[in-house]
Amino acid sequence: MSDERAVFQTPWGDIHFGFYPDVAPVTAQHIFKLVAMGAYTGNHIFRVDKGFVAQVQDVVGGRNLAMDALQKAEGDKAVPLEVRADVKHTEGVVSMGRYDDPNSGKSSFSFLLGAAPHLDMKYTIFGKVTQGMEVLHKLEGLETIKQGIFVMPKERVAIHSTYWYLASKPLTLGMLGFPAITASAAGSGSTVHAGNGSYCSQLQDDMDHLRSRFNWQAEELQRVRAKCLPS
Repeated sequence: MSDERAVFQTPWGDIHFGFYPDVAPVTAQHIFKLVAMGAYTGNHIFRVDKGFVAQVQDVVGGRNLAMDALQKAEGDKAVPLEVRADVKHTEGVVSMGRYDDPNSGKSSFSFLLGAAPHLDMKYTIFGKVTQGMEVLHKLEGLETIKQGIFVMPKERVAIHSTYWYLASKPLTLGMLGFPAITASAAGSGSTVHAGNGSYCSQLQDDMDHLRSRFNWQAEELQRVRAKCLPS
């Protein structure tokens, strides 16, 4: 699993997942790029089939926010089927959605709520949930309706916000001359950097991390403002 983690924030809680670039390099890069572009913000989980899958809608058509040209172009790209016999559809796996054509996956994918061996070697596995399986299992309690093959929640399971981070490098915050404290620290998790030199280096790394993490979101906000606000 790569170091990048994507986070989908929903009213039921946050879902974190990582990527398998060694298993599905094209698909993993494609989905991560869409996350980094903010394309899943405003999207939703349209399918919740208990014990099977919670499926995210395609970003083109699934969002309740307008898309810019770059997001739509990336969302419209199809990725090839990428499978390995030793990588199975088990609970927590993140698996690409597609149509009948095995190379028709675009941006819809499923979080596996249980084992589904009948999908093995037929659908691309590109990642796995690292936090938030309890959130996905909460969704199994929602009231649903069946439309064709799809079991769908009656209420919209919105993805209100998305972001990404590096699992091996927690963001540290602090002021020059003071100990740096990890964002998750409430005492025991604090990280102290000795001397201003090492702290400044750490601060620069954190700033670079922040820029890469939020650059696409900042650009998207400017585009949305330009569209929605009078000139």
